[in-house]
Amino acid sequence: MTQLTDLTIADIATALHKGETTAVALAEAHLARMETHRGLNAFITETPDRALDMARASDARRAKGEAGPLEGVPLAIKDLFCTEGTRTTAASRILENFVPPYESTVSANLWRAGAVMLGKTNLDEFAMGSSNMTSHFGPVENPWKRAGDNRKLVPGGSSGGSAAAVAAYMAPGATGTDTGGSIRQPAAFCGIVGLKPTYGRCSRWGIVAFASSLDQAGPFARTVRDTALLLQAMAGHDPRDSTSAPIAVPDFAAACAGDVKGLKVGIPREYRVEGMAPEIEALWSRGVAMLKDAGAVPVDVSLPHTKSALATYYIVAPAECSSNLARYDGVRFGLRVEGKDLQSMYENTRGAGFGAEVRRRILMGTYVLSAGYYDAYYKKAQQVRALIARDFTQAFERCDVLLTPTAPTPAFAAGEKMDDPVTMYLNDLFTVPASMAGLPGISLPGGLSADGLPLGLQLVGRAFDEETVLRAASALEKAVGFGGRAAGY
Repeated sequence: MTQLTDLTIADIATALHKGETTAVALAEAHLARMETHRGLNAFITETPDRALDMARASDARRAKGEAGPLEGVPLAIKDLFCTEGTRTTAASRILENFVPPYESTVSANLWRAGAVMLGKTNLDEFAMGSSNMTSHFGPVENPWKRAGDNRKLVPGGSSGGSAAAVAAYMAPGATGTDTGGSIRQPAAFCGIVGLKPTYGRCSRWGIVAFASSLDQAGPFARTVRDTALLLQAMAGHDPRDSTSAPIAVPDFAAACAGDVKGLKVGIPREYRVEGMAPEIEALWSRGVAMLKDAGAVPVDVSLPHTKSALATYYIVAPAECSSNLARYDGVRFGLRVEGKDLQSMYENTRGAGFGAEVRRRILMGTYVLSAGYYDAYYKKAQQVRALIARDFTQAFERCDVLLTPTAPTPAFAAGEKMDDPVTMYLNDLFTVPASMAGLPGISLPGGLSADGLPLGLQLVGRAFDEETVLRAASALEKAVGFGGRAAGY
């Protein structure tokens, strides 16, 4: 008999409907697996009591014929989503003991659909990083290992805890947030599926802010269909979030059943960057061939401002972060480190409360917003951002979806790039452009590297056209037939 922790979200729905298991049994099985694999450090806060209470309530609703679309499905929640009564840390010392008195809209939507919370997952501090090495609560370990090499690998960032939890079968699904690739890159490194919706598709209310014009919640799962099921529950207009789009939520799961005959798949020539690993190039070519065999039509397209996207992102995102993190001053909530006066209290609190990477980005952001530099940096970056968005608009006049690699390399060893922030930032090379344009993107496993590590392929679509992205991703997933699993998990 298949273990309960091996079931996908779609499988869980079927098993519960048929009475083959219960929400309590599912919660217990996943909680036990979390305990077994605690060494990965995927969770900051485990919530076994809350999980079992929610599972019992779920079974009671099902018995009364009131089952929701995610009834009884156990999920991991990135510790950037505020959860009422359960601490929310953003993986930072400054919020180490913060317990929100309210629930984020996205998590509230999931609970309304019947889901069960297993715990809060680890991340890069304030979602700033591409490795999950900057957390105050320690790094997360990727369940995968290189063949013949026992060194610990990073799960990607910032949503590395959520990705590792799903890849290690501690949860069938999880929430993440994506600012410049923080869902898609960890999904690629961990051999799972990660979906960044269009900016505005999911409410940001109750999510600890990093860069407000970029942050977007999205799901992780082990199949494309499962991410569609999660997005269905997560999405929707929220009047409390002024950036939430007042657009109806389509049937994302139904989109996964369509074929791709005649679908035009754009291949952006600028993504063939100098120094890209040959196996990434080969993976990309295989992806193109598989979609072509499924009936899609490859089309060469150009995104000329791609080369400027990363530099633009690392002006806009730190600028917004420096503004958003100004609220952590030791006065209203979070850590306070006393000083001889108010000024020194501010300095002591922020110096002790923020880690090195967060301090670096605050300094960068404050600099580009300062008098004399605003026009030269921030204003210019916003102009280039508009050109990046225009590139995508023009490309989508010739195609329906874009296919690219997700990341320029497979997962790297823990600590390998920590001394060189620029090299670390290059991990976002293929994901940042879509984020700058606010477009939906999905990463799914495309195969294994020569070292036996997962490699991801990314599909990017038009704004609010997640249906086409999911349709293409489902066809590609079927053609790839990945089925990979980290040894020992």
